[in-house]
Amino acid sequence: MLDNNQPALIDLLIENGCVISVDGERRVIEDGAVAVNGDRIVAVGTTTELKARYTARKTINAFRKAVLPGFIDCHAHAGHGLLKTMGGGDGEAWSDACQTIYTVGSDEEFWYAEARLAALERLKCGTTTGVCFFGGGDSIMRVDDPVYATRHCDAIAETGTRSFLAVGPSRPPGPRTYASWNGNQRTDREVSFEQMYATCEDIIQTQHGRADGRVNICVTLPVYHPDHEPGQLQYEDIFCGQAGQYMDLARRHALGFTQDGHRAGSLKLAEGMGLLGATSFMSHSIDLTPEDIAACVATGTRIVHNPSAIMSIRGRCPVPELLEAGVTVALGSDGIAPDRSYDMFRHMFQCMHYHRRHFRDSGVLPHGKVLEMVTIDAARTLGLEHEIGSLEAGKKADIILVDLFKPHMMPLNMPVYRVTAFANGADVTTTIVNGRVLMEDGKVNAVDEAEVMELAQVAADRMIQRTGLRHLLDSPEKLWRAAHY
Repeated sequence: MLDNNQPALIDLLIENGCVISVDGERRVIEDGAVAVNGDRIVAVGTTTELKARYTARKTINAFRKAVLPGFIDCHAHAGHGLLKTMGGGDGEAWSDACQTIYTVGSDEEFWYAEARLAALERLKCGTTTGVCFFGGGDSIMRVDDPVYATRHCDAIAETGTRSFLAVGPSRPPGPRTYASWNGNQRTDREVSFEQMYATCEDIIQTQHGRADGRVNICVTLPVYHPDHEPGQLQYEDIFCGQAGQYMDLARRHALGFTQDGHRAGSLKLAEGMGLLGATSFMSHSIDLTPEDIAACVATGTRIVHNPSAIMSIRGRCPVPELLEAGVTVALGSDGIAPDRSYDMFRHMFQCMHYHRRHFRDSGVLPHGKVLEMVTIDAARTLGLEHEIGSLEAGKKADIILVDLFKPHMMPLNMPVYRVTAFANGADVTTTIVNGRVLMEDGKVNAVDEAEVMELAQVAADRMIQRTGLRHLLDSPEKLWRAAHY
């Protein structure tokens, strides 16, 4: 006869940790455990409870560590990882460099090397899921040929993280010049909006759902806002035509829709173009009008706040006001250039202090709320709240461990506060995605770190040589002894 009291065999048991579940009850279990079988969590509870119920092929001791759902970065840019520091504080020079590099200075191996580097940084910082616009996002997208997106997705599939690649057309006017490379031989061609659309459809059909569903595609369009850029008005017919075309593409393939760079009035315009809805998540969204906020409420549109971005210097995303109106708000890094990182701990901290300074109120944005904005609220933004974003039975096993036993994390109390106010990406010791341990005790198992970084350096050097932009790596004249660049 079978012994019904015999512990069930599972693949992984994380025990003796401080489990910050972000579940429906927002449980914090001081001596907690998480049981994993295959790619799913099967139970969350105390260590005593779960050890009595399960025996595991592998056990991870999380003593004096926080156990959390993997963080989610809802807005970033592919390619940016190899453009850090360029321009030395000159934002326009950096933006111009992006346009040059992404259209005529990059090859397939640039996008592969950058994606591997970005995925490595994310997993080491505890970011298990990320959104990447395939290029500059609001102006330049590398959608002249599917091969570039394929190489990006190859890198994500190999690394083991979870990712959404946002694809769509570049900003009008068109056609736009793109270049391909064969060694040092450059070939230019003019790419029309029709070709960009065909490329996006190809990317969706070949890349969406790869690697057991970890690699996914979403759809994007440039933001239409003639009040901010009057020159856009002449392209209104193009924007309106693309709105219907690309939203239809997203619906046919059941994909999310996102945009980069919303500001006062543009969300209301987007509503009129049919771009808002429960599957839409819009980034930056600074200086919103009451009509913009009402449009988000009425349509169920989500907002992605990037507190460390240049856009958040130029204006403020009204996060507390959006939350009080009932809008879901997630956090994004805005990518890792020119001066940021994929460390979502940094962006949580920045978010809290950014809005507290605005309101002169230290009670704005409680610590638990910003943690929700990189976990369960971020999952809801991507339409994945039933799969990731919290530690609950039945959800995907996307889990991170954060070391609480460090000088800057002491004393051992109030773990939610310590994770959001004192921790940083370097405190992440273990990262698990889909039940696979990508990093354990600080050692990355998924890829060879040195190889990833060496390949990235080669790709960056080649890109600089091809574009003639090495002067943008020179220190600016006013780096020292000045109040302004």
